[in-house]
Amino acid sequence: MKKSLFIYNSGELVRKDNSIRFYTEDGEKRDLPIENVGEINVMTQMNFNNSLLNILSKYGISLHFYNYYNFYIGSFYPKESVVSGEVLVKQVESYLDYEKRLKLAKKIIDGASYNIYRNIRYYNSRGKDLEDFLEIISSYRNNIYSVDSIEALMGVEGNIRKAYYRAWNTIINREIDFEKRVKNPPDNMINTLISFTNSMVYTRVLGEIYKTQLNPTISFLHEPGSRRFSLSLDISEIFKPLICDRLIFSLLNKNQISENSFEKELNYLQLKKEASMLIAKEIDERMKKRIKHRELKREVSYQYLIRLECYKVVKHLIGEKEYEPFKIWW
Repeated sequence: MKKSLFIYNSGELVRKDNSIRFYTEDGEKRDLPIENVGEINVMTQMNFNNSLLNILSKYGISLHFYNYYNFYIGSFYPKESVVSGEVLVKQVESYLDYEKRLKLAKKIIDGASYNIYRNIRYYNSRGKDLEDFLEIISSYRNNIYSVDSIEALMGVEGNIRKAYYRAWNTIINREIDFEKRVKNPPDNMINTLISFTNSMVYTRVLGEIYKTQLNPTISFLHEPGSRRFSLSLDISEIFKPLICDRLIFSLLNKNQISENSFEKELNYLQLKKEASMLIAKEIDERMKKRIKHRELKREVSYQYLIRLECYKVVKHLIGEKEYEPFKIWW
């Protein structure tokens, strides 16, 4: 698997022949062959030039930017090399036809909420008292396919997440007093962790969409906007419970992340550099994790599961096979 590169040291990110030159944490220059790079995440102030952008575009490498607080702010998205007029037309048609759009949106929430349910069931089976939350979420999930609008569907999804986040107080082995998701900006360390890990998965999904014929700006659950890749938001919903939430539970329960991992004077809005690096490394390791795929009958990485999800959407759009969302089976 190609390397996901995280740049934390200020300086220049430049092209050196057919390599990317950057500075390591020790301040040493390092050259990484371009063929080994999957994507680049810039977590600091950085200078770069057109020569670098040219080679990134040639090899289809996305460049993602984060601000001082480790919040995702945008991406350099190379010119698409895998294009299909047929898929683009079908994707637009499926957005404009409300019934088709709603059908896909329901599938996305079905997959996301099932994976949420599986997270709670996992911890319930390990001695946590979460039966009430399992019943509540099952009840809400029964309403997914009966709603008749995106707005009502988002309401169902919101109720599921409210119950889910209340369960975090039991799942996590410490006093967190966590009741609701707050963004822009996060208001406590849990919300900061969610925002940071979600952005990591969002950019990974964006990178996988790039490798398919899908257009990342045309979505079905989230409303397409002029300044975001909203299809990445759609597909991210399905994988956040598996990748982001399970990582947060693990980091907190193993005391790898604590209150000392945040800048307290900023109301836990900002992760310290060491904590940010730890989380980025753990995300990378989870993306490399492999499981035996039930249909392909071979091992695939979590990263490739995202690619497969994109392929399933393509097949649905062109009428080859009805889309069924990824659901945790192990």
